[in-house]
Amino acid sequence: MTDTFSAKKYVVAADLGTTSTKTLVIDREGRVLASNSIEYPLYTPTPDRAEQDPLEIFSAVVRGIRDVIAKAGIAGSEVLCVSFSSAMHSLIAVDRELNPLTPCITWADNRSVDYVAPFKNEWNGLGIYRNTGTPIHPMSPLLKLIWFNRHEPELVGRTFKFIGIKEFVFAKLFGRFVIDYSLASATGLFNLRKLDWDDEALRVAGVTKEQLSEPVSTTHIMQGLSASYSSEMGLPADTPFVVGASDGVLANLGTGAFEPGVYAVTIGTSGAVRGTVNEPLTDPEGRLFCYALKEDFWVVGGPINNGGIMFRWVRDQLATQEAEEGRRRGMDPYDYLTQLAEQVAPGSDGLLFLPLLAGERAPYWNANARGVFFGLSLFHEKKHMIRAVLEGVVYRIHSVALALEELGGRTKEIRASGGFARSPFWRQIMADTLGTPVTVPDSIESSGLGAAQLGLLALGEIRDFSSIHDWVRSTVRHEPDAVNHAVYRELTQIYGSVYHQLKDQFDAIAAFQKKHVGGA
Repeated sequence: MTDTFSAKKYVVAADLGTTSTKTLVIDREGRVLASNSIEYPLYTPTPDRAEQDPLEIFSAVVRGIRDVIAKAGIAGSEVLCVSFSSAMHSLIAVDRELNPLTPCITWADNRSVDYVAPFKNEWNGLGIYRNTGTPIHPMSPLLKLIWFNRHEPELVGRTFKFIGIKEFVFAKLFGRFVIDYSLASATGLFNLRKLDWDDEALRVAGVTKEQLSEPVSTTHIMQGLSASYSSEMGLPADTPFVVGASDGVLANLGTGAFEPGVYAVTIGTSGAVRGTVNEPLTDPEGRLFCYALKEDFWVVGGPINNGGIMFRWVRDQLATQEAEEGRRRGMDPYDYLTQLAEQVAPGSDGLLFLPLLAGERAPYWNANARGVFFGLSLFHEKKHMIRAVLEGVVYRIHSVALALEELGGRTKEIRASGGFARSPFWRQIMADTLGTPVTVPDSIESSGLGAAQLGLLALGEIRDFSSIHDWVRSTVRHEPDAVNHAVYRELTQIYGSVYHQLKDQFDAIAAFQKKHVGGA
């Protein structure tokens, strides 16, 4: 396809996230010419549910592509392809006409928590994990399907397909149900070595292959937009759409984190630590995921539920007056809260925050975990609490990194991406806590850059991913401070001890909340 498309200069990357869809226009040298973001709500009608409207997200994709092309000041005919990145673990039941029968059930939904223990102990959960690479947790579509089969069998009977949000978008655009190997490998239903649906996982989940999408390579291309969508997006109808991959594996690609000991850390709404391997590799203890990018490019790591969403929680629930003061001063509220946190010494004068408000994934995989301030005294002020929350998110990253080092070797460098990478203060906390240099590319939109590289590969414009190193330029580097690292090393040990001592009580308070606050 190189001869046909070589005159076209730009790739549009569409990144379907939990809180927004980001679209980018990227040229062949990896420069981001324009970016656009359209937010949408996360609905939490009960403590154990986290849902979205798939039609709102689809609308954001269509509008986002149109708007970013306009922002870049280019013609749709100059677009080489549109390549996709997407958040993982979503599940939507649809009928034959593609009408959603359920909301989009997101990774943060915990309704299936009661099936974690039976899955582990009675249904060969660890064995299925070793075949599929998806840790045992309510985030997994496999667990969600178990819940639906037991709680809403009538709905299951009316369902034509169970799909994720990117599958929904492609089915709307092209009328076909396809899922890339990358997102399939995050469902808990996909055999990593066979690159096909896993028979045992399907049996436990209570679904058949026919009820799922067709697995395809991440470089799979679809064409033939309808006239209405072509017009609405400002693209020719024959523009290639590359199915793409999950946001996590593309973030590794987009930061150039390929080498042993070089790990990518992304903190957006949630967060993750990831390294790369050449073939599927799973953790004997089931703590880490293994997801595909290509047949010879796999990403191993662990996600956390509570990333940048914790800073939003601080802004909206804990520091509303301070946020308003920042606005009054003409500042971004987050920047003003960060200034307050910077007034506090590393370690927040002995105040710890366990940022487990949405339960937790790696390495604990405990959906019942809850948030905790520990060490709070009359001495502590609001600014201590703000800093403790930011440090608490990094402590979570640290615990995942320790587990990853057991498989992938000692951490030599962290490549940072996601919204947190905009904050030099937060990045330095990470360097000091992990005792490892943290570098930041000049563009923090790593998943979008990774999607663009994948698009070029799909169209035969590049032979491999080596050119991404030319794209990742002008990095900022944070060296760890030895004194601060000693403080954080002591506190991370206390942090881990507090979690393990509260583990049983998390189960108790989660049961109380489910009984008295609501939930299914």
